[in-house]
Amino acid sequence: MPHPTWIFDLDNTLHDADHGIFPHINALMTRYIMDKLAVNEEAAHALRERYWQQYGATLRGLVEHHAIDPHDFLRETHPTETFRPMLRWEPDLDSVLRALPGRKILLSNGPQHYVEDLLRAMGVHQHFCAHYGVERLDFTPKPAASAFRRVLVDHNLNAHHCVMVEDSLDNLKTAKALGMKTVWLSRKPQRPDYVDARISRISELSRLALAGGLPQQAQ
Repeated sequence: MPHPTWIFDLDNTLHDADHGIFPHINALMTRYIMDKLAVNEEAAHALRERYWQQYGATLRGLVEHHAIDPHDFLRETHPTETFRPMLRWEPDLDSVLRALPGRKILLSNGPQHYVEDLLRAMGVHQHFCAHYGVERLDFTPKPAASAFRRVLVDHNLNAHHCVMVEDSLDNLKTAKALGMKTVWLSRKPQRPDYVDARISRISELSRLALAGGLPQQAQ
């Protein structure tokens, strides 16, 4: 059987974004909303949270409801040179990706420059045949099915031969509905029915049993 195509999320999947990067991005987004919409910090924080919950990304809500320039927003809220000292990732990430059989694609809701810069900073850029930031998804982020379909169409992929590796259950639910196998990166003991396998560290991918190129072992 042919090897699968592995589709990876970036934040909190390949690196620990909660360590420092996400709090910094959230603060920059709140300040941006305050400045552009002339609202106080409490209102800006509430908008940022609401749009993230509703759309999967704050950006989409700002574009749809406030005509915010998406390129300006992404540039101002994702200064990757500031993030590099905050990056935390598993030391064997490079070897895990190198040993994993099959093509690998990076699919992120972050901006393209952020995706490219962080992958290079972690030394794993070369393992992926394609890198998708939110611009390449026409600013429609995961968990929208169109984000996943863009990747499938661009690379002439059969969803049933793809494995999605993610920390977000909402994103995995969409991937599963499209026919993909799903791997959830989480320390939570229980997994929903639409999750085929759960791992607590990215290095555990190496130990997943493969059947026909797709995960067989589920935890």
